[in-house]
Amino acid sequence: MHSIKIDPWSSENLNDYEHIFREFGLEKFPDELSKKLNHILFERNLVIAHRDFQKIMACMEVKKPFINITGIASSGRMHFGHKVDLDLFLFFKSKKAKNYFAICDLDGYCSRADAKVDSLMKAKEFAIENLSHALALGLTQKDVYLQSNKPAKYYSLAFEVSKKITENNYRAIYGDINLGKVSAVLLQMTDILHGQLNEFEGKMPSITGIGLDQDPHARLVRDLSKKSQYDFEVPSFIYFKHQSGLQEGQKMSSSQENTAIFLSDAPEIAAQKISKAFTGGRVGVEEQKKLGGQPEICKVFEFQLFHNENSKEVNEIYSTCKAGNLLCGACKQKLIKWTNDFLIKHQKKLIKAKEKAIEIVETKK
Repeated sequence: MHSIKIDPWSSENLNDYEHIFREFGLEKFPDELSKKLNHILFERNLVIAHRDFQKIMACMEVKKPFINITGIASSGRMHFGHKVDLDLFLFFKSKKAKNYFAICDLDGYCSRADAKVDSLMKAKEFAIENLSHALALGLTQKDVYLQSNKPAKYYSLAFEVSKKITENNYRAIYGDINLGKVSAVLLQMTDILHGQLNEFEGKMPSITGIGLDQDPHARLVRDLSKKSQYDFEVPSFIYFKHQSGLQEGQKMSSSQENTAIFLSDAPEIAAQKISKAFTGGRVGVEEQKKLGGQPEICKVFEFQLFHNENSKEVNEIYSTCKAGNLLCGACKQKLIKWTNDFLIKHQKKLIKAKEKAIEIVETKK
C-alpha cells in the first residue's frame, strides 16, 4: 500500500512533486516534447508529468483521432485555476480530437456535502454559470455535455464500473470517504471511459489533463479499463502544476474565496485580491534592490506564468524582478491591469454564452 495519500477534494497545495513521482510511478514530461508542443503550458514547463502520453503524441503526428475528455464539477464558481484545465482542452481540440467536456452536475451534487450544493437544482445553477464561462472561453455546444442529460448507455457503464471496485479498492486509494464521493468517483470513471463505447467514438486513445491531486482518479480508471468487459484503450493523462492560490500554501480553490480570482469577479474585486497577494519580495525596498526579488515563490508572478500568453512580457517581469529593478507594488499593478483587461473582455461575452448555457442545461436528451 502507498505510504502517502492524495486527496482530490482538498484545498491544500501539493509541492513535493519528486516524492509523488516516485511514490506513484509517474513519468516526468519529456523536455523534448515540451519544446515540440506549441502552448505556454508546455513551453513554460507547467505540464510536469504523464501516463502514456506517447500514444496521444503518435496520434497527433499522423493526424489520427483521439478522445479529449475533461470537465468541471458544478459545485462552485469557476476561477482561473479551472481555466488552466480548459486551456489544455482547447489545445487538444485544435489538434482535431474528439471532444468531451463534462459539466458535472451529478458529481457536484454527490461529492459536496456543504450547503452550497444542497440539491440537484442548485448543482444545475452552478452548471449554467460554469458552462457560460466555458463557452465564453471558446468551447462550443458540440464540445460539452451535462452528466444528467446523458443517454442510458452512460449510466449502464457507471453500474458496470461499480461492480469492478471493492470497498478495499476505495480505501486503498482514497482513505475514508463518504457515499456521495463514492458516487462521484463512479461518474468520473464513466466520463473518462464512455467515449470509447461503440455508441460514441469506439475504442481509441484518450487524453485527460489533470492536476497531481487528481491522480487517484487516474490510477483507478486505468485499472478499471483493463477489467471492463469492453475492449477499452487504457486512458492517458498529463499532469499540470496546480496554480496556487494568492496566499501561501493553498491551491486556487472555489472554497477559498480570498485565494482565488473568479471569472465572475468584478475588476475592482480582482484588484483588491491581487493587492493582498503573497509575493517573493524582500523585507524592504533597499534589500530588494540589492538582492533582487524571488519570482519563484511569488503568487503574482505565478499568475502571469500560467495565463499571460505574452512570453516577452513574462520573461521581462522575471528578469527585472530578479535584478531588483521591479518592486512588488509595481509588479502587482501589472497583474491588475492584465487581469482587469481579461475580465472585462471575457465578461462581455457572458450574456450570449449564458443564454446558450441555459438552453443546453435545460434540454433533456
